[in-house]
Amino acid sequence: MSESLETAEVRIRRHGADRIRGGHLWVYRSDVVDSGKQLPAGAVVSVRDERGTQIGKAFYSSTSQIALRFLTRGSAASVPINEEFIRYRIDAADRYRNRLGVDAKLSRRIYSEGDLLPGLIVDRYGDTLVVQNLCQTTDRLEPLITSLLQEQYKPRSILFRNDARVRELEGLPLEQHHVGDPVPDSVVVEEDGKQIEVALLTGQKTGMFLDQRENHRAARKYAHGRALDGCTYGGGFALHMADVCERVEAVDISAANIRITEANVRRNATTNVQCREGNIFDYLREASSEGRKYDTIVLDPPAFAKSKDSLDNSIRGYKEINNRAMRILKDGGILITCTCSHHVSEAIFAEMLAEAAQDAGCWPRVIERRIQAMDHPVLLTVPETLYLKCFILEIRT
Repeated sequence: MSESLETAEVRIRRHGADRIRGGHLWVYRSDVVDSGKQLPAGAVVSVRDERGTQIGKAFYSSTSQIALRFLTRGSAASVPINEEFIRYRIDAADRYRNRLGVDAKLSRRIYSEGDLLPGLIVDRYGDTLVVQNLCQTTDRLEPLITSLLQEQYKPRSILFRNDARVRELEGLPLEQHHVGDPVPDSVVVEEDGKQIEVALLTGQKTGMFLDQRENHRAARKYAHGRALDGCTYGGGFALHMADVCERVEAVDISAANIRITEANVRRNATTNVQCREGNIFDYLREASSEGRKYDTIVLDPPAFAKSKDSLDNSIRGYKEINNRAMRILKDGGILITCTCSHHVSEAIFAEMLAEAAQDAGCWPRVIERRIQAMDHPVLLTVPETLYLKCFILEIRT
């Protein structure tokens, strides 16, 4: 048996204990009782309630409002957290994806709370793993995590993209470094027959929106005619729709994103995709004023709601962009619209879409309600693990 990683014990109030017993993985700082000593940042701790009953084991943060991220509870509350435990969880995440038939060389292999490994993201791009340590404990355990990932996947390189802004809430620096062979600025991967360039060092998230791959397939199923891919990023939706559409306009506000999209279009010998740099709000407004009509529109903007405080403003933004899209869709046109804001629930998003349709004078018929790809698993008792919502609508006028 390997040495235990646990270094301290902490007690939590009844409210926090009930939250964990209910299936959530987080306890907030307000529910932590003074442990009687200074807990080390990033400690692995044993957690008890105020009566002394063991609740489970957790990662501890000294700065975040999420003070505890749980690993075990209930009948497994006393299971030791050691190298064997972390190895088991990494292997379990791998076996889960293999069982689902997820692409072994292009997928998210570990999704933080969704895989019961809070604060750890691991994406695989061929022979390269891209890792994000998002809490103090996974950052402190990086040498162990590196060793276990090398054992599990035997990658040529591991790139640590520890530059996500959420690390600032943990008091952690924003940085990048790698283990193994030097990591190129970008690699080319294959997604359902499409060759796509991924900017590993500078791209959003870990370089690619792996969570949208299954929605790309759905878009290909329903897209037709003249299509618009708003906020195209690297052309994921556009390239897949190009096979079934007469013409696709790929729009993005970032010149760098447009350059990558153009390179991907050339790489796939696609001749019916036109790349346009521009703000999608302005682009939709201009299309309306010029009388342009579309058969298919995809809206996949960045998260408008970064916090609960910004929710009202974000809903106004989502409503405006969807309303404009609905107005320029032909009768029977397809709208594929997404939000990656976990603060925007599916119910809130659906209500917004209904209001946007009412203002646009159309009827939106739901074809599908979709979420993130299955390699980003959702825990029903941890609603924060569900962040991507996607509606595929037929617009009737």
